[in-house]
Amino acid sequence: MSQLLIVDDEAHVVERLAELVPWEQVGVVTVHKAYSAYEAIEKLHEHPIDVVITDIHMPGMTGLELSALIRMKWKKIQCILLSGHADFEYAKKAINQGAWSYLLKPVTDEELLVTVSQALQKIQAEWEQVLSSGKVSRTLRENLPQLRANLLNELLQGRRLSDSELQDRLSMLQLPDFHGDVFWSMLVRLEEPFYGYDSRSLALVEYAVGNIAEELFAPQFELWHGKDWHDYLVFLVKPRSQDMDIVMTPIDEAASLHVMELIATQLQSVIHTHLKGSASILISRNGIFPDDLSELYNSTLTTLRKRIGTEQDLIVTFAEEQAESIEMRSIPSLYEMPTLAQLLEAGQWTAAHNRLELIMRELKDKRVELQEHLLEVFVSIASAATYFSHKNGRPLSELIGKSYNKLVQGTPHRSFQQLYEWSFDVLNCLRSGNEVEVRDSRAKLIAEVNQFVEQHLSSDVSLTAISEHVFMHPVYISKIYKLETGENLSDYVYRIRIEKAAHMLLSSSDKVYEIAAQIGYQRAHSFINVFKKHTGLTPQEYRDTYG
Repeated sequence: MSQLLIVDDEAHVVERLAELVPWEQVGVVTVHKAYSAYEAIEKLHEHPIDVVITDIHMPGMTGLELSALIRMKWKKIQCILLSGHADFEYAKKAINQGAWSYLLKPVTDEELLVTVSQALQKIQAEWEQVLSSGKVSRTLRENLPQLRANLLNELLQGRRLSDSELQDRLSMLQLPDFHGDVFWSMLVRLEEPFYGYDSRSLALVEYAVGNIAEELFAPQFELWHGKDWHDYLVFLVKPRSQDMDIVMTPIDEAASLHVMELIATQLQSVIHTHLKGSASILISRNGIFPDDLSELYNSTLTTLRKRIGTEQDLIVTFAEEQAESIEMRSIPSLYEMPTLAQLLEAGQWTAAHNRLELIMRELKDKRVELQEHLLEVFVSIASAATYFSHKNGRPLSELIGKSYNKLVQGTPHRSFQQLYEWSFDVLNCLRSGNEVEVRDSRAKLIAEVNQFVEQHLSSDVSLTAISEHVFMHPVYISKIYKLETGENLSDYVYRIRIEKAAHMLLSSSDKVYEIAAQIGYQRAHSFINVFKKHTGLTPQEYRDTYG
């Protein structure tokens, strides 16, 4: 399933190589054509080319220069240079410029097929090396600590993964299988003098604390640790050898908690003695992984704020009765990562709709419809919508219309049904407004591109020049142009040149070479070949027939 690009300013050479050589025998399914190095560069921006066959001697940019550029910008593409010069210095320069091979004209089909096949084999070998299990495994091992910490942070922030996906990731990251087991959350806040450390020194301390904890807890517990967004160290702790068929009794849980408290005291002491600093440690009540993880973590943060505050060097255990004493609880799905505001910003409209449904279900499941819960959801949704509209440079009132008046009046949060209807109206308005904006912006882009091409046909209308004019990435422009018009940008440029040439041939007395120059062809011979390929007539024959 490979793609080949043939580049030569002689149109008949391009056509012969493209049409008559049985490229499918070596796995080439698409052959692209370019009649100059500049047109080749456009094709390279538009298509995933694997191999380029290019003539050396071309006007403007030579094949050697094109090969060097390809080597610099598209390192995986292999270049094969064609030349009529049996000169060692040419071959040497070609190889130094990054060409894969150098062939002398006239070249046989067999030579071309063998050389392209070898180039494709080289590409395949390079990708196999990149994707080799050994290299991937080494990279994974080197990044395991960070990957483990990232996954833990996602779960702490309320990210929901399916059971199978979570177990796969735990296995891939070589983590203990916490799934369905009883666990505790332990939070460590590093204090004086660590607050004043630079980032590198602090990272070394955090690494040391993680190792110390692993050493102290290892005989009886399994650990998984990372750092949260508040720069606290978070440890998940579970007793070793939990039997899935045996439920831990309160006595077992109490014994485990007692041992953890003793080890936490040891951990704090080692930090004092060997790292010369202080730390506060909080141990949550137990829960079942992963269902209770986010709630236990947030409860631990609340305990830190309420019971420790700015005091230092304390150890606190979060008792069961404390958890039960909290009557007012927030709506969890409002704050799960990614949040509603993040989903809107990313344009993930289906996910945003599903999140809104989940928020409303959790709100409705409250035994008592508290006005504060309605207000909490209302404020969060209004904030997410306002953030989205302002991030896109639009006033919210313009995007959501009548729903904005209800927001200002405060009516949506007076009942569940009002809030439900208003929330989905707002989401639908945001989505519709965004779709209109996308269509308008694309239409504007197409108009800008077309205008630029028509005004600069005699000079540089390459994809690079167009991208610089509209300040957008070449690949984006190419894909959007094809998506919106159904035509490749390079084909459009080619078509406009031929149409303008045909018009000038019939409406002016300009010479053929003058018309060629006005539509961007540096050599009249190349223009004549291209024009004849498109119309079936040479420019002079076209003028004589229709003029």
